[in-house]
Amino acid sequence: MITAIILAAGLSRRMGKPKMTLPWGSATVLGTVLRVVGAAGAEDTVVVTGAARDAVEAICHEAGVRTVENPDYESGEMLSSLKAGLHGVHPASQAALVVLGDQPGIQEPVVRAVLRCHRESGASLVVPSYQRRRGHPWLIGQEWWPEILGMQWPDTPRDFLNRHSGAIHYMEADTPSILQDIDTPEEYLNSRP
Repeated sequence: MITAIILAAGLSRRMGKPKMTLPWGSATVLGTVLRVVGAAGAEDTVVVTGAARDAVEAICHEAGVRTVENPDYESGEMLSSLKAGLHGVHPASQAALVVLGDQPGIQEPVVRAVLRCHRESGASLVVPSYQRRRGHPWLIGQEWWPEILGMQWPDTPRDFLNRHSGAIHYMEADTPSILQDIDTPEEYLNSRP
């Protein structure tokens, strides 16, 4: 089993309003990410909440997915959200798919390809790459979780990936969407469908 951990706890400081609840097509930013991840075949999904918790949990409830709170969300560090998500994975999960909640341009074929790459190769670290740049979502096998859970600020998930770059199985993506999240009003307006 693979659990998708969707990181949706941020304060949206640069956006000036909660990113997860912004309209995106016929849904919200987070609702779109949940739909794509579900359609791509993740057997389990947990959303890490923090800022705008009630609104984010309402979106998750409507989509039928579980949530777990990051009590340290105000620090703004992705590591604390990833750790909270790992604590919330299904007990039967052997791997976690790390997904950004503010990446509504995420494409179902890319998510499917990351999951398939893990299942077919047995690789425990799978990262999509576009023009030699790492992106999201990436997958981490259960054997790596204790190291992530033991990490402390100022360490970041990027530091973890850099330390283990030799173990990464790169999956070439043919789209820059793996690199694109939305942080500012301009990015939101320029990428909105």
